Amino acid sequence: MLLFTFIAVAVDSSEKTDDFMKTGLSTGEIIRQYYLGFVPYIWNLLFPLFVFIAVIFFTSRMATGSEIIAILASGTSYNRLLRPYLLGGFLLALVLWLGSRYWIPKDNSIRSNFQSSYIDRNDPTKNRVFGNCYNCFYLRTDTNTFVGIREYDRTRKSARGFFFLRIKGNKVIYNLRAETLRWDTAIKKWQLLKVAERSIDAMGEVMRQYPSLTIELNLKPQELRKDDYLKDKLTTPELVNFIHQEELRGTEGLNAMKVERYRRTATPFAVLLLTMIGAVIASRKNRGGSGMHLALGITIAALFIVSDRFSTTFAIKGNFPPLLAAWLPNIVFAGVAYWLYRRTPK
Repeated sequence: MLLFTFIAVAVDSSEKTDDFMKTGLSTGEIIRQYYLGFVPYIWNLLFPLFVFIAVIFFTSRMATGSEIIAILASGTSYNRLLRPYLLGGFLLALVLWLGSRYWIPKDNSIRSNFQSSYIDRNDPTKNRVFGNCYNCFYLRTDTNTFVGIREYDRTRKSARGFFFLRIKGNKVIYNLRAETLRWDTAIKKWQLLKVAERSIDAMGEVMRQYPSLTIELNLKPQELRKDDYLKDKLTTPELVNFIHQEELRGTEGLNAMKVERYRRTATPFAVLLLTMIGAVIASRKNRGGSGMHLALGITIAALFIVSDRFSTTFAIKGNFPPLLAAWLPNIVFAGVAYWLYRRTPK
């Protein structure tokens, strides 16, 4: 972990040197505001690979020294030999499971806040505007209600334009428009200024105007944000609640959130799976020694990562089920692990 940390920080800092210079921050401030979140992010991302290489390394050393042959020759069964690997893999998987659900998201907030504040603002592929307005929102508050907000100011919690539509049977039955929208912190409700209200029914349209009007929406100021890193910053209970709330609103494009939710369980399971694969591969003595074991192990790890990226991309960009996308690599490599186990001399 320490070795990969130094490599990752060196590569990342070389790529972002110009961005760091533009921030005007000192080295200590960059470390506190960025790398204290970046290092846990790298650990979380590569933790299964760390465990896999470590298992292959020390098991291969044991096999090269004929220690495993001696253990099996003493009458110890191969399954008994794998028991400590299973226990150790389970403990490490539990650490990653807890970390990815509760601890890592808090560290990701440090990294992502720095990324969005200092680096993404210079990236032309980031911060794309919708039409000619970046801080504009069009969303559902429930399955029948649509809300539009224009030029929302997060600091003042106000907007320069607002409309509210209620739909029934594919027809608009209620329309509310206002020139100004702002959050009333005293009563925790939204206040509208210069309001025009239209109600439509079988008898026709009724229009009313108000200088001001207070309404209650299923929408809070903290929800009016455009955050590309939101899924990384939410703890798993918060992520589950967010997905549930957005589904009730009828929001589309939640596959990335769902994949992240399921991956936080699938990746710890991958630690256990790769631990067993590493033990099975490296426990066989061969002429190539540790080098052959490491080469084979890294090849398998690369295939695992590639398959995980492919399934994730298909889920986010296509119609692949998010649950299957998160678990498909584990399902495939569980079969690989069983095949290797059956072929290993015992």
